Amino acid sequence: MTHQENSAPQPEPHQPADSQGVRLIMTAVIQLQDLDKASHALEEAGLAFTHLSSTGGFLGRRNATLLIGLRPGQEEQAVTILRKTCRRRVEYISMPLEGSPYQMPLSTPVNVGGATIFVLPVERYEEIQ
Repeated sequence: MTHQENSAPQPEPHQPADSQGVRLIMTAVIQLQDLDKASHALEEAGLAFTHLSSTGGFLGRRNATLLIGLRPGQEEQAVTILRKTCRRRVEYISMPLEGSPYQMPLSTPVNVGGATIFVLPVERYEEIQ
């Protein structure tokens, strides 16, 4: 017997995703404060995701980037979950008072939060076992 006869048939390395496979990848940048609620809601809905720690934006604050694999018909469900769990909030930043001879910071309100979402098509989806 040769090795070829013993081995199980191997799938082609580049197979298009079937109708049940992941067809879209949603990238959602959210505030770190919203990560627990969003993760729990995505898990409850049965959506596959992972999160990456990230930093950026106007204030340079820590946030989280969620990578959510979506099958056909799941995009609106994921957006709805993020709308419910990722809220906007007001934070205050210190800014120098223009024209003042003293270094008096002015506390300025800034809206932060919510989610920034990108949805991209998946050309290849494969689960390696």
